[in-house]
Amino acid sequence: MFHIDYQILSKVKSALLCIQRFQWEQGCTAQAILEFDGLTEEVIRLCEATVLRSAPDGRLGVMEQNESVTDPAAVGEALILAAEKTQRDRYKDAADKLYQYLKYNAPRTQDGILYHFDGKNLAYQIWVDSNYMAPPFLCKYGDVEEAMKQIKGFRKYLYHEDRKLLSHIWDDKKSNFGRIDFWGVGNGWTLAGLSRIIAMLEGNYQEEKAYLIYYLKDLLDGCIKYQRDDGLFHNILDDPSSFVETNVGQMIAYTIYRGVAAGYVDSDYLAVADKARQAAYSKVDEDGFVREVCGMPYFSDPGVAPEGQAFFILMEAAARDYYEK
Repeated sequence: MFHIDYQILSKVKSALLCIQRFQWEQGCTAQAILEFDGLTEEVIRLCEATVLRSAPDGRLGVMEQNESVTDPAAVGEALILAAEKTQRDRYKDAADKLYQYLKYNAPRTQDGILYHFDGKNLAYQIWVDSNYMAPPFLCKYGDVEEAMKQIKGFRKYLYHEDRKLLSHIWDDKKSNFGRIDFWGVGNGWTLAGLSRIIAMLEGNYQEEKAYLIYYLKDLLDGCIKYQRDDGLFHNILDDPSSFVETNVGQMIAYTIYRGVAAGYVDSDYLAVADKARQAAYSKVDEDGFVREVCGMPYFSDPGVAPEGQAFFILMEAAARDYYEK
């Protein structure tokens, strides 16, 4: 029988809100609370804090060096909804400026695909993470065409058709992979981003929706064959010598629950999601930290990270919405 342990969930949420957060982490936090609790005062406050750190070029949540291109858009869906609910002009203006930056001013490839950073050391790189950060915001803002362009562009540079998996980084300046590894969380970012956009598309966008569903299911199949007997995955999906990582299982579970509920993922996949979810619960410590995720600050070792906390909540929101519908 399906059951959410609300005591554990409350601890995970509390731990998340206590962690220092950068742009994408603030966005993930807002999205997690939005999907579990709705557009609460907490979500609005998270948006307020993000807008207070606006840069002149439109990027949000800027802390220290302002190098991230797509991460500031992670809060975008929550910000648009907060602007609609509160009617605060500064929220709408912030969303407008962020859109203008991504659409017209952000650094990109010759074919118009966004780089992940504009800093000296990491410029000209396309990162798989961007699939979650920018396209959902672009879609929610109303520019479905640009959202699809970015998704297809990231796929063009990073996807391996034969493996049904995405590499982590393409270096456009060097014309080779900056990191060819099939990073689990990176593939999870993409699955979750695709899920969110699929849920937004209605009416005249059935062709786009069909494309995203095909892509998601293909990528999902590429990922789940690497699930371990304990329900978890390795940090590099196809490399059993890499550490065992918690968050990709949460991301995959989220994707499956959302997909099955919407009718485009077969219910047979629930066994994968339920197994990953059970494993994630086993990784929550007494303080509410989801342990052995790809950990901050360098994401090269098992540890704790805001997205690991956020995706526990997102997973639970998706599981609840499916099992209690």
